[in-house]
This record gives sequence, C-alpha cells and structure tokens, in this order.
Amino acid sequence: MISRRKLIAGGAGLVAGQALGLMPGMAHAQLMVGDIQLDVASDGSLTLPGSFIFDPMPKDALLPILEKYGQSAEILTPPCNVTLMRQGDRVVLFDVGSGPDFAPNSGILLESLEALDVVPEDVTDIVFTHAHPDHLWGVLDDFDDPLFPEATYMIGKTEWDYWMNPNTVNEIGDSRASFAVGAQRRLEMIEDQITFVGDGDEVFPGVMAHATFGHTPGHMAFEVRKGTESVMILGDCIGNDHIAFARPAWHSGSDQDPETAAETRVKLMDQLAHEKTRVIGYHLTGNGIGFVEKSADGYAFLTEK
Repeated sequence: MISRRKLIAGGAGLVAGQALGLMPGMAHAQLMVGDIQLDVASDGSLTLPGSFIFDPMPKDALLPILEKYGQSAEILTPPCNVTLMRQGDRVVLFDVGSGPDFAPNSGILLESLEALDVVPEDVTDIVFTHAHPDHLWGVLDDFDDPLFPEATYMIGKTEWDYWMNPNTVNEIGDSRASFAVGAQRRLEMIEDQITFVGDGDEVFPGVMAHATFGHTPGHMAFEVRKGTESVMILGDCIGNDHIAFARPAWHSGSDQDPETAAETRVKLMDQLAHEKTRVIGYHLTGNGIGFVEKSADGYAFLTEK
C-alpha cells in the first residue's frame, strides 16, 4: 500500500526536474566540509512588501543603496534556502520550509529533496534556527500529520519558551499573531521528539549552535566545522544580501527585537569577514552560499561562482 505521505512525495518528485532544473541525484548547490555533505534545497520564494523590512530605515539613505543593488523599495522576493546535511547515516534538515499553508510561491521542499534522492522518511534529524512560518510550518504535511516520521527535532530553549508562552499571541502584535498560533500548534505536535539546544552546544559532531538572538527572541545559527573548513548556516540572522550587509546596524522591520538583531548582525558580520567563513543564508540571493566581505562603509555579500 502507498501511504499518504509517499503519495505526496511521489507527486512532488514528478515536478522536481521541471521546477528546479534538477535530475535525480543532482544538487541545487553542494558543499563538502570534511566528510559532511551540505546541499541547498529550495523551498521556493516569498513575496513581501518592501515596508516589511524598510519601514524603520532612513529613506534618504536607503533608496540609493537599493538602487545600487537593483532592489525595489516596494516588493521583495527572497528565496528560501533550506540546508540539507548528510554525514554517515545521519540526514539532517536545518529548517523545513513553509509547507502548504503560508505563501503561494513557497512550500516546494519535497520536490527539492526528491531531486536529491531524499524522501521524508530518510530524514533523521531536524534543527530549527527559529520558528517563523517559512522555517517551521513545513513540519506538517497536507493532512496535518508530521511530515518527517523518523525525525527527532532540535530548537533553542529560548526560542521554544517564547513561542510556547500562552501570552505571546497577545503580545506579538496583530500582524504576527498568526505566526504565534501556527508555531504553537506545530511545536505541540512534535513536543515529544524535541531536544533543546543552547549557545555553544555541539548538536552533532562538528556542528555547533550559536545564539544569534534578535530576529526572534531565541534565533540560533549553526556552524559546521571540520579542521580549518567551516560553514555558518545563518537562518535569518542576516536576512538579505543588500541592506543587511550594507548597513547592518540599521533596524529592520522584519526583526522582532530590532535593536538586539542589529547588534547580532554587526558582531557576526565582523567575525565572518575576519575569519573568511563561508555562509548559507536562508534568504540570501541565489542559493544563499557565499562570503561576507568588509567594505569601506559596511559589508558586501560575495556569492560563490
């Protein structure tokens, strides 16, 4: 008998080659860090009003920077880049995309994984950078069942406590109230399989958690390191490849705690540029892979060629 989950995954696989331009077994983008293989699997993209990020920023200084980067001030269409890690028998997803209920151009993670010869039953572990819809809501399938039946889950304890607090839905603001309702419902579904992580924890051999609070109260990034090679899986602590780099100290409307998020960005940018650490950004241009480079008055995102 074909399960409902396999039926969904099988149908998704038929679309993968057409939607992503991938043949089975080929990666959208791939990195090796020692014996750890990292693939970037697309969950599609979002369409957001520019005001979602730009409202708190000084308009006179903002517009010339957006023009330089060819970025509209009115509409943002960021990609959604999910990181897949394989090491030995371990198959790990860092975030799980939007699922079917958040945005019309997202929710294609199953297709992307199918193109990499990965089905939901293969996934052994899921690590959440944070619990915003485009990172968490894909944990359930079209039938509201857990999509990854063999997986265990990890999330920062601060992040968990925030979203599971019954007061959050009333305090987060009307525009994000649905985020809180959706996060709590989904986290409750996987509560028995959750492990909490903190700053500096080694979550897997060669993978360390870093507190990068601000975008959400308990946002985490994850560094994959083997010897002198390292990759930082950023999540949304650096949320775009234009303003976040050019003016990391500016407050962004997308951040729940703009002041803390800006402090996090400035410190992290300096570290990543100094150490020449490769990054994978969930919403950074293309497949999200590149480097942070210091510029005269800020930073720049250098994509992999």
